[in-house]
Amino acid sequence: MKDRIALIQYSDLSELDRVVSDLMELGKEVPVWLFFGEMGVGKTTLIKKVCERLGVKRIVQSPTFSIVNEYDDSVGKPVYHFDFYRLKNENEAFDIGAEEYLYSGNYCFVEWPEKIESLWPPKFFSVQMESQVDGKRSIKAKVLLATQ
Repeated sequence: MKDRIALIQYSDLSELDRVVSDLMELGKEVPVWLFFGEMGVGKTTLIKKVCERLGVKRIVQSPTFSIVNEYDDSVGKPVYHFDFYRLKNENEAFDIGAEEYLYSGNYCFVEWPEKIESLWPPKFFSVQMESQVDGKRSIKAKVLLATQ
């Protein structure tokens, strides 16, 4: 798979459908998506929209306290949403079996992935989100190998 990189900007939530379309095209064939960004930048909101596009019918919520939420996509395949913000160390991720999820081949959307860096699979989709001074959001998205 050839590396793919994009810089996506948007001004408000009404543009999220376009943003998700761009991300889905860029990140196709890569099940593990790592979402980077400050608290409140919109990681969970974006993941909700991606899950909606995948056909998830349940309400998608941040798994801040449960660490992982599991949903089913439109064909019944599991979709995992992680929030590692509260982890004190990587051992807690091992305790919940995070490695098994991340190598399952199913979609895994991970907030605060920097807390589990040694568990990242060799190939992943990096989604780096930032708030701009003018209120816009920017996303630097790239498919890459963990060694890069």
